[in-house]
Amino acid sequence: MAPADFTVAVAVASILVAAFGALITHPVLGVLLGVATPFLVKVGLTVCRDKRRAKFETQLTDTIQMLIGGLRVGHSVLRSVEAAAQEADAPTSEEFLRIVNETRIGKDARQAFDDVADRMDSEDFRWIAQAIQINREVGGDLAEILEQVAGTIRERTEIKGQIRSLSAEGKMSAYVLMAMPVGVAVILAFINPGYLNVFVEHPIGLVMLVGGLLMFAVGGFWMSRVVKIKF
Repeated sequence: MAPADFTVAVAVASILVAAFGALITHPVLGVLLGVATPFLVKVGLTVCRDKRRAKFETQLTDTIQMLIGGLRVGHSVLRSVEAAAQEADAPTSEEFLRIVNETRIGKDARQAFDDVADRMDSEDFRWIAQAIQINREVGGDLAEILEQVAGTIRERTEIKGQIRSLSAEGKMSAYVLMAMPVGVAVILAFINPGYLNVFVEHPIGLVMLVGGLLMFAVGGFWMSRVVKIKF
């Protein structure tokens, strides 16, 4: 989807959410919901992006084996990449086909590989791209080099799996705690539409609402940092 089309869709959705929220609750709450819609869309988009990147990472070990197999039967690097793209599942197949198509229209192969590593935010794939580039410059047995890289990636994948298991409980707690106040507010708005008007009609209520939103944002950011482990 083109970025411009996506931006227009988000803007229309924000207006509709604001109008619907104003009708069933209060105009101020409707405006707040409309303002919050782009941020929620951003969160959803980030989740989809992270899932795609995680799927690419899980496929990476099999992808390297496909590349090694193609190199050992005598194919060139790009021919091996094309063969792997035909056999792999998405998103690996999509990214590899993009490499092949970009190089065919004149883009440097090194840049095409680096772009995939940047889009997928994959340090492991960046190692593969560097190994291919070094091989192009100094020669050597690329299949053997990739075999060693594959062993390192397998070890890193095992560590990542252990970290995900240890941090899963913390992530779930963060999701529940973030969703609970929003869910309670929505339920109260449906059960008793005028119950939450005090937060937008009284100065103290407005102060409490702004303070709650700030604490909500700070708490969410803090929990996300606690359960996000980089290595």
